Amino acid sequence: MPSVQSIADAILTREGGFVNDPSDPGGATNFGVTIHTMRRLGLDLNGDGRIDTADVRVLSRAQARRIFIDHYFTEPRIGWLPDALHPSVFDMNVNAGRWSIRLLQRLCTDMGFRTAEDGRIGPRTRQNAAAAFAAAPDHMVDAYAIARRNYYYRLADRRPASRKYARRRDGGKGGWITRAEEFMAPQYHLSRAEHAERTGAWD
Repeated sequence: MPSVQSIADAILTREGGFVNDPSDPGGATNFGVTIHTMRRLGLDLNGDGRIDTADVRVLSRAQARRIFIDHYFTEPRIGWLPDALHPSVFDMNVNAGRWSIRLLQRLCTDMGFRTAEDGRIGPRTRQNAAAAFAAAPDHMVDAYAIARRNYYYRLADRRPASRKYARRRDGGKGGWITRAEEFMAPQYHLSRAEHAERTGAWD
């Protein structure tokens, strides 16, 4: 299995550099680290007494990697999960916070291992995730990735401003969808026609 460091590096590559998209509720972001995260962690990188877009701009890749590992892998206890789930749950935790864990908890319940959807990995979630994975070791990673893809579609259903992240201007798959599909077997990828059908009701 890939190391936590290599998973973090892959996330950094997916996230890219500085962006400040007004339709993104995350606000100014660099290497996937939002201004809200930097304020929560007290990261006044330029020492001017405030944490603003200027601090986001100067965040380094190494600093972002440390934030990911400390606050999006270690702190939420993703390491308690079966190793095979680490890449996708870690990646989604950076991308969508506690929803990454809630989706896993819902999946465990759907598989017969009732788990509270509280977005926290405690002893019960650890136990149930291990049991669910043991029951379907060849399918759970794909099932989680499919649940993740469905989450992004539902989010775009509810929030029109976010549809550009799920569907490109030419109608093809947006970044959210292709990102979820990176973590599932190709046989579960949607065809362009299936994607078009799923997003056909959008403006």
